[in-house]
Amino acid sequence: MFSIISAGTGLAAWFSGAATGIGLFAVVGAQSAFILRQGILRKHIVPVVATCAAIDAVFIFASVAGLRTLIQAAPWLTSAVLWTGVAFLAWYALKSARRAIAGGGGMGEAESDDGSRRAVLMAAVGFSLINPHFWLDMMVIGSIAENFGNDRMAYAAGVVTASCLWLTAQGLGARLLAPLFNKPGTWRVLDGTIAVILSILALTLAVRGVN
Repeated sequence: MFSIISAGTGLAAWFSGAATGIGLFAVVGAQSAFILRQGILRKHIVPVVATCAAIDAVFIFASVAGLRTLIQAAPWLTSAVLWTGVAFLAWYALKSARRAIAGGGGMGEAESDDGSRRAVLMAAVGFSLINPHFWLDMMVIGSIAENFGNDRMAYAAGVVTASCLWLTAQGLGARLLAPLFNKPGTWRVLDGTIAVILSILALTLAVRGVN
């Protein structure tokens, strides 16, 4: 009987984690814009999604296990991540803006050395870890998990499930959009949109850091 009760509370915690994950991750941010572009290019998208999912999983479980306490004990980490994130997002915004203005950022780019698998995966790591919103999400997840007691790891598993589903949907969904991007002009619009999104995120974070 106790095992049935335990299984029931664990399942409830898992569903709560999945709902939290969808609420936190199902937004268009810097990581989403990056995955969208790689998916449309059909370029290293599986390794990119796998890398982002693995990073999410590791830090979600770590947050539930006590990462939140570590960040609270060393508040300077938050400021360091914030300003590094501002610089990183501003740099990628500039790259996207240059592609939008100059053109040439379409399918042909998939054949260039500049987009090697290593470079793309390093960018995926950057959009995950050098991202203050990522750390804020981890803090929220760690805080909520405290309410589930011994079932907090089931809660974490639910959040990880939501993360994997969202990342996969973005990657595979973007691939379906590839036929719409045969025209160079469409790529210029996409790169311009990405530049605007990343610039707004960088500016918002900078204002938050100053205040």
